[in-house]
Amino acid sequence: MRVIVVGAGRLGQEMGDVLSRSGRNEVTLVEQERLLAEKLKGSLKARVLHGDACDPTVLEEAGALKADVLVSVAGEDQVNLVVSLLAKRHFDVPRVVARVNDTDNHWLFTEHWGVDVAVSASATLLSLIQEATSVADTVGLLRLGRAGVGLIETTLSENSTAVGRSLSELQLPGGAIVAAVVRNGQPTVPGGAFTLEVDDEILVISESATEDDIRNVFQEWAP
Repeated sequence: MRVIVVGAGRLGQEMGDVLSRSGRNEVTLVEQERLLAEKLKGSLKARVLHGDACDPTVLEEAGALKADVLVSVAGEDQVNLVVSLLAKRHFDVPRVVARVNDTDNHWLFTEHWGVDVAVSASATLLSLIQEATSVADTVGLLRLGRAGVGLIETTLSENSTAVGRSLSELQLPGGAIVAAVVRNGQPTVPGGAFTLEVDDEILVISESATEDDIRNVFQEWAP
């Protein structure tokens, strides 16, 4: 999947890193500030392009003509709106996601401005990635500081073998714990008797488990 992320703030950097690390996406991160763009080149797997994404020539250089998804997470709402409009109307990008920094402006972020999905500034990285791409059922979200602890998310489908089972029935890798389960948008800190359901979003904190390890626990089909 070809993805363009506009804005290399904390959220943009994390999105670029997470989406590119999946190995299944071509990710271009567009940043207007030259020094920041130069700093990020080489430190992220995503391609980093310096330029003003409100300029159609910059979006074209970023690959907008062939992009599947564009996510605009700049710190200014007017930038996100202009970029969204260009992406949808000028480049016909199939899916456009934009961050709303000021809640008073949320009413503007509609299809009229080319926005398919509007996400508030307070939304989690997980929510934004899911709305933007739906590229995977298991995603490594963050590496938490120097401790080397990972936060991994997985969403249960109707075919996941964990559906209908309690957490105590599942054998997590050593050093891994279920930190929360999000059901119908509401997070819960579950106990061992908590029974999993379809569409549950499970957040796992782990010292060493990989995304594949977590997927094997929650996603593999029963033989």
